[in-house]
Amino acid sequence: MQKLIRRRDFVKSLSISAAAALIDRAPGLRSTINKREVIMQLIAGNPHEWYVPAGFFVHFGDSYRWGNAAVKRHLEYFTAIDMDFIKVQYEQTFPVLHEIKRPADWRKMPFYGKDFYRDQLYVVKELVKKGKSLAPVIVTLYSPFMCAGHSIGSQLLTEHLKQDPENVKKGMEMITDSVMVFAKECIKLGVDGFLASTQGGEAFRFDDASIFLKYVKPHDLTIMNEINADCHCNILHVCDYEGGYNDLAPFLDYPGQIVNCSTKLGNGTLSPKELGLMFKRPFMGGLEKNGPITSGNIDQVQQTASEVLSNAPTQFIIGAECALLGEVDWKKVRKVVDMAHSA
Repeated sequence: MQKLIRRRDFVKSLSISAAAALIDRAPGLRSTINKREVIMQLIAGNPHEWYVPAGFFVHFGDSYRWGNAAVKRHLEYFTAIDMDFIKVQYEQTFPVLHEIKRPADWRKMPFYGKDFYRDQLYVVKELVKKGKSLAPVIVTLYSPFMCAGHSIGSQLLTEHLKQDPENVKKGMEMITDSVMVFAKECIKLGVDGFLASTQGGEAFRFDDASIFLKYVKPHDLTIMNEINADCHCNILHVCDYEGGYNDLAPFLDYPGQIVNCSTKLGNGTLSPKELGLMFKRPFMGGLEKNGPITSGNIDQVQQTASEVLSNAPTQFIIGAECALLGEVDWKKVRKVVDMAHSA
């Protein structure tokens, strides 16, 4: 522990140019690193002495959604930025259902079986086959609430839950069964875990907090308890894509070996260390999805990453609070990863 702190303080004291020179020597050291072992040891409470893992996720665009093009792009990104996960992007969102206009219409929610996920499962299968020896393979898993939002739009879903949650519950149960099919098939294919994403508890969503607790959270837990029983590298992702949170207490008992969320809470900000202690597990994050890593120059990226790494807890994975937004420069992401791997 003391050795780790001394090294971080030393790196923090360097100029950016001197730190970059130190990082340039890191690839020879990284060649001895087993990414799977680093992540699993971190989860077990034994973080590497100086190597901080990294997980930055991006969407690859329409040309790389399916088939071998998707498999190739995932592996190209993994190699290009030297990430410590192979994270499978999820593209098989639920179809829009124009027939669900009122809460009572949720009884019409169809069930999507294995065939619905066929193209997505092919990408998962190939990435497990090609990548599992290199790093933990984790799959994006949208919550039933998020899938319901894909079906009719998040705003209308929210209104229906306010108006008549018992009727909406019928549709949510069907969606949960469908999502479970996908999760179980991924487990059969040998994934190490999931980035299990949840929404519905944002500050703007429900004035009555019991709606989330009674009609959103139980479906989350049905899925997350299942994957947690079979996989040991699950990331609980409290997604702030649609809005921020005033309270993270409803998520503290969610399963998952790692937590990933924004450091912003209400009008304040929590440190990665505080969030790790709050959730009692390793924290992944520290950088903003639309911050310097996507919109800044290289000096700003290095400065921001240096500050995050200098103040990081020991059980830490550097990343963003969600997928990086916009056109992502892979070279800037790699710079942050190199700094983390030499921290």
